[in-house]
Amino acid sequence: MDLGKLAITLPQPGVSSRDSVGLAVKAEREWGYEAIWLAETQGPDSAALAGAIAQATERIGIGTAIVPVYNRTPAVLAMTAATLAELSADRFILGIGSSSHAIVESWNGVRFERPLAHVRDCVAILRQALAGEKTAYTGSALRSKGLRLGTRATPTKIYVAALREKMLETAGEIGDGLILNLFPPRALPDILAAYRRGAQRAGRDVSNHEVVCRLLLGVNDDLDSARNMVRMGFAGYFAQPVYNAYLRWYGFEKEAQALAEAFARGDRAGSAAALTDEVIDSIAVLGSEAQCRARIAEYVAGGVTTPVLAPLAGDLATADATFALFAPNRAG
Repeated sequence: MDLGKLAITLPQPGVSSRDSVGLAVKAEREWGYEAIWLAETQGPDSAALAGAIAQATERIGIGTAIVPVYNRTPAVLAMTAATLAELSADRFILGIGSSSHAIVESWNGVRFERPLAHVRDCVAILRQALAGEKTAYTGSALRSKGLRLGTRATPTKIYVAALREKMLETAGEIGDGLILNLFPPRALPDILAAYRRGAQRAGRDVSNHEVVCRLLLGVNDDLDSARNMVRMGFAGYFAQPVYNAYLRWYGFEKEAQALAEAFARGDRAGSAAALTDEVIDSIAVLGSEAQCRARIAEYVAGGVTTPVLAPLAGDLATADATFALFAPNRAG
């Protein structure tokens, strides 16, 4: 059964930054994972954690999936990427994306406007800076002039996260790889077709690009319990406009509408209930170990190259046990 280039996601809920570094060391030395992909929401800063992991490991890949393009300027992102490339001996990949209204506007006080332009302009500036050039770029959303990195510039890869068609096409035009999240395997043909369309428009070949996909993973024979964990953890996520539209895009129009309406009136229980069993079973990997392995293999067969395991865990012991269970070094 082909599970692709298995990777893990850090940080984990309820796990300290120090313990996250410990998990990263295990991922490399004991479990045999290909990479660690660092999410960034309201927990540990991904750049700081990536630097600590880079110093504690020697071979495993390290990437961000993702950092938003709004709350760090392209100049800061370029410095971050160059620093992490140095610290990791060029094992680092910068994964960026537009993120969401909640993170950008509510948490950071920055207007969430023109995400396509922000992503496109950010990548263009990063390309100049990371090539060791002095920046000279004016786009419709962002600009930079006169920056030349003082750290060692490297040709750091830039992966772009995307949800729907326009951003998928943009990612195909400008990215070195694609980052995906929370969708049913049946949506993969449309997702990858949009990515290839953008690449073809730019005269690029993306046939060998890495397709990174974070997968919510719950090894649990009590499916109702596992579904409720997803339901309570992600109702607010899918209430955000960009993710609500994403849910509609891959076929759950009624559920997305019900969730948005319940969330708008402050009905959190109603929002969670709108994530039906059908929705949850389509976007999460739940069940026995064998069932979860088969579901991961389904994503790989559809074109995902790098499944990134994101356990439904709230503590170190559960995260550790789940990563150990799916370790590439373990016969399974």
